[in-house]
Amino acid sequence: MAFDVFGMCNALFDIQAEVNDHTLAHLGVDKGSMLLIDEEQQRAMVAAVYEDLVNTEPGGSGCNTLIGLAQLGGTACYTSRVGTDEHGKMYAAKLADLGVKPNLGLADGVTGICLVLVTPDAQRTLCTFLGLSRDLRKEDVVAEDIKASKYIYVTGYLWDTENQKEAVLHAMKVANENGVKVSLSLSDPFCVNRHKADFQRILNDHVDVVFGNKDEAMAITDTNTPLEAIASLSKFCDVAVVTMDDQGSLIQQGDTLYTIPSYPVKAVDTTGAGDMYAAGLLYGLTQNLPLNITGRIASWCAAQVVAKLGPRLDTIDRVSIDRIIRGEM
Repeated sequence: MAFDVFGMCNALFDIQAEVNDHTLAHLGVDKGSMLLIDEEQQRAMVAAVYEDLVNTEPGGSGCNTLIGLAQLGGTACYTSRVGTDEHGKMYAAKLADLGVKPNLGLADGVTGICLVLVTPDAQRTLCTFLGLSRDLRKEDVVAEDIKASKYIYVTGYLWDTENQKEAVLHAMKVANENGVKVSLSLSDPFCVNRHKADFQRILNDHVDVVFGNKDEAMAITDTNTPLEAIASLSKFCDVAVVTMDDQGSLIQQGDTLYTIPSYPVKAVDTTGAGDMYAAGLLYGLTQNLPLNITGRIASWCAAQVVAKLGPRLDTIDRVSIDRIIRGEM
């Protein structure tokens, strides 16, 4: 089977609970924060909100992007590592149900968990236990699926452990050697600041398409404005993308700069906006659409997820996508 995108990221099983401020205080977490927790904390927190659980589903930044790509009509497979526990089995089954082939390494241990605590004011507090996702190995990478793909997609979240780095570099080299385009999401300013020299090196050596928000882009290029950042990034890669929240985004290829407008919506929850932008961008790239149209699809996808609670869309309005392709939106 041929794929549009071969994706790699941390597999995190999302467990969503509706809680009140008193519960957050009892758990000792600040509303709206994102924090890493250990296995003991994860077990205690899940037990404390068990009766408040409302939804479970496969998650993680890269997973959300590939599911979005599949909703748009693209084809994808996803590489990470999960446990042989119940959550690992559910992760693989639900991913397949959502149209993404699961290429998941397995090991005894605990699958990564992201506990999503939602309060009545629509604030989301994320408590993440990375679990076995940090043990991603080179052996988990299915080279034949890379060779059968148009692009690989890697997130900066994977640049954490030595075995993850080895797996990422192996995948990028297989792609480079077989004419498969390499795309990289900078993911988070923390990732950029922690691994700047490594990211700059892999941008120069392996990456064809790079995207990140304005803070990530300015951090990795040591610049002061999004325009300066994208000009610098475009020297590394064929296509560079910088998102700017409700100010739209910038896409540059060579000397050509595209200014992409945002689609105004009433913001409910910004979680997942970058992931869905990446889904739209990868869809346009793999379908060989013009970059100005590709950017508009990405911008529209990001706006739709911002207008609802949660990091993904239930469905994607194909009529709107077709109108964007025709230049009507």
